[in-house]
Amino acid sequence: MEPAVDLDVELERLHAVAGDAARAMTSVIEGKDEVVRTALTVLLAGGHLLIEDVPGVGKTMLAKTLARTIDCTVRRIQFTPDLLPSDITGVSVFNQDTHAFEFRPGGIFANVVIGDEINRASPKTQSALLESMEERQVSIDGRTYVLPDPFIVMATQNPLEMEGTYPLPEAQRDRFMARISMGYPSPRAELRMLDTHGAGSPLTDLLPVTDGTTIAALVRGVQRLYASPAVRQYVVDLVGATRTSRYLRLGASPRAGLQLLRAARAHAALHGRDHVLPDDVQDLVVPVLGHRVILSTEAEVGGMGAHDVLTSLVATVPVPIGPR
Repeated sequence: MEPAVDLDVELERLHAVAGDAARAMTSVIEGKDEVVRTALTVLLAGGHLLIEDVPGVGKTMLAKTLARTIDCTVRRIQFTPDLLPSDITGVSVFNQDTHAFEFRPGGIFANVVIGDEINRASPKTQSALLESMEERQVSIDGRTYVLPDPFIVMATQNPLEMEGTYPLPEAQRDRFMARISMGYPSPRAELRMLDTHGAGSPLTDLLPVTDGTTIAALVRGVQRLYASPAVRQYVVDLVGATRTSRYLRLGASPRAGLQLLRAARAHAALHGRDHVLPDDVQDLVVPVLGHRVILSTEAEVGGMGAHDVLTSLVATVPVPIGPR
């Protein structure tokens, strides 16, 4: 049993580690401070991150940069149409010398797993991640193998209208805590990229600023942050509003509410607070819920996106007021 650690001390350590990680990442990812902060929020909340955008805007670079800042095991899985589920989870192989089956771990056995272009693999192969992402274990041939701690899957995805892609199953999308889009850089940031990336990859000189043991401890510390009954009810009300909106054909799941609160705790910790505010929840509604909902025909005809619908719901759901 681990000794109790004062929460204030834990928050100070989190600030120091997160600050170092953010500075290291922004030295590689130009002009995307908010994207970097969201990625760190997901890491410290113990979730998984889906990075969706067109090719060439730095999706894989963001995932590799976050992985590089942590001194722990990193595996990259290039998702292709011919990738098999056993390539991800592992397989039992018969050893002729010992006359017994031996388990050979797949690419999922690492602290940081980078799933590159996840929607280029078939839904059957994508589903191999379901147990790993939710229960942090792999079951093969009647045996269960526990994944390392910490464990985060960072997957990149091209938009569905891109050629040669498959839609992610809803169960798969629901296991990602948040989805972010890189977007195109500003002209000034793009000009700096020509200087810093033109002669070589800036990842070459990037050094880790922390390790897996520290991250695992910080994740446990984040889970201790206080969320009042009013804030928890606010999360339930927001998630419930997605299920009754006429602009959504599919609302958010109960898992979405759990992950929204976990992300809000990490968001509060990054801002130096030991308690969650409604503002923390509001800031994360779109990245946490946006990829889980499905627009209705009315919303699509009206030219509304998930961002528009969720933003309007946040404006209509009453915000708790009073002592925390």
